[in-house]
Amino acid sequence: MTDHDLLFALALQNVSKIGDVTAKKLIAHCGSIEAVFKEKKQNLMKIDGIGSIVLSDLFDNRHMTEAEAELEFIKDNGIVSHFFTEDNYPERLKHCIDGPILLFQAGNINLKEHRIISIVGARKITTHGIAVCEKLVEALSPFNPIVVSGFAYGTDITAQKAAMKNNLQTIGCLAHGLDQIYPKVHKKYVAEVEKHGGFFTDFWSTDTFDRNNFLKRNRIIAGLSEATIVIESAEKGGSLVTADIASSYNREVFAVPGRTTDSQSQGCNNLIKHQKAHLLSRPEDVPYILNWQLETEAKPVQKKLFVELDTDEKAIYNFLKDVGKEQLDIIALRCQMPTFRVATILLNMELKGVIRPLPGKQFEVI
Repeated sequence: MTDHDLLFALALQNVSKIGDVTAKKLIAHCGSIEAVFKEKKQNLMKIDGIGSIVLSDLFDNRHMTEAEAELEFIKDNGIVSHFFTEDNYPERLKHCIDGPILLFQAGNINLKEHRIISIVGARKITTHGIAVCEKLVEALSPFNPIVVSGFAYGTDITAQKAAMKNNLQTIGCLAHGLDQIYPKVHKKYVAEVEKHGGFFTDFWSTDTFDRNNFLKRNRIIAGLSEATIVIESAEKGGSLVTADIASSYNREVFAVPGRTTDSQSQGCNNLIKHQKAHLLSRPEDVPYILNWQLETEAKPVQKKLFVELDTDEKAIYNFLKDVGKEQLDIIALRCQMPTFRVATILLNMELKGVIRPLPGKQFEVI
């Protein structure tokens, strides 16, 4: 993205009444970010869901002025910007309707060909929770996953320190701009995190620190990953919000169970009880559910020759052959079949050896 395009993207992101969903709608309608600011207001109001209140301050000159200042901050501090339509934007986050139009990065993050998991939980993590978290990360290290968390007290920093100890990449998703670190006591870990990965945020350097930012930040933690793991949680907590967001993105959710009398296990136990999360009783549950395999364990799959497919199977096969891989709901939508019918067909095709399941409830042709 050129500085010129980034400037307009920053200006659009700065409009308080226009969130990420609306911004994407405007860009899609106008064809580019710059075109949004050059389109007539009455034409923009013809877009479904966009009215005068949403557009009330879109054309205020201060957005461009403030964007210019933030662009200078980005350039002066070597920050990498990811725009939602570009190749360098995190792939899984592209599939989240409310994913940020701009994501800012510090550090040496490499997302290509990596498994990514989020580990979240209580800020007041217990000694048992620490032991579970450290054991989990160590056990998963042969699969070389990236460990995502919020760089906060308790579970977050425990997971990220465990990742670095096992020489894994780790990403801290911040609820503020890259001009500061919260909590301040974690400044001592910044250099090491940037060496082993880095930080993501969609907040500016000028954004006021607000506790509500943590809830907004959680969508990035959930969106980056193929699975979110809750180590410990009270009956209410931010990690449960992250789990709900992950579930809404059709991602896997795991929860570590605890005794019914333990206050910091109530949230996890409820997730499991209400079938909102897989019960995580041992580290091996994660690669089993996510269908991870070590390279030494991978077995070559040979597609059967002369397999007979019926009309519906052929339609799904040809669709997957064209798109590469897709989720069950999208397959049903694009092939114009009921979801329950597609689920049965996919199972039959898997047994015939022509498709295989992937993490995140996706499927691809073998």
